[in-house]
Amino acid sequence: MTDKTTTQQHQAYERIHATDDFQELRRRYRGFAFPATVAFMVWYLLFVVSANWLPGFMKTPLVGNVNVAFMFGILQFASTFLIAWLYARHANSALDPIAGRLDDEYRQEVAQ
Repeated sequence: MTDKTTTQQHQAYERIHATDDFQELRRRYRGFAFPATVAFMVWYLLFVVSANWLPGFMKTPLVGNVNVAFMFGILQFASTFLIAWLYARHANSALDPIAGRLDDEYRQEVAQ
């Protein structure tokens, strides 16, 4: 890669980075990612805190040998898959159209 190509790519990125579309893409991404991350971390820490400081509660049987701690663990996996599925839907509908346009603009500008 030549210095000219690198400079051209950098200039194209800087121009696209300053567009309203790019700012909207960032806003939409953060609007999903930040709340989802906070919610999952609170949920995960609730599990850890409960396991450490509420062992009697965590040992409470629910059905047969299945107790609260086991259900928390299973629900951790379920919530991870749920968040991934929700993010994929969000990305497909709200992020990918804008990202595709920006990628096309970038590729056209760099190809010149």
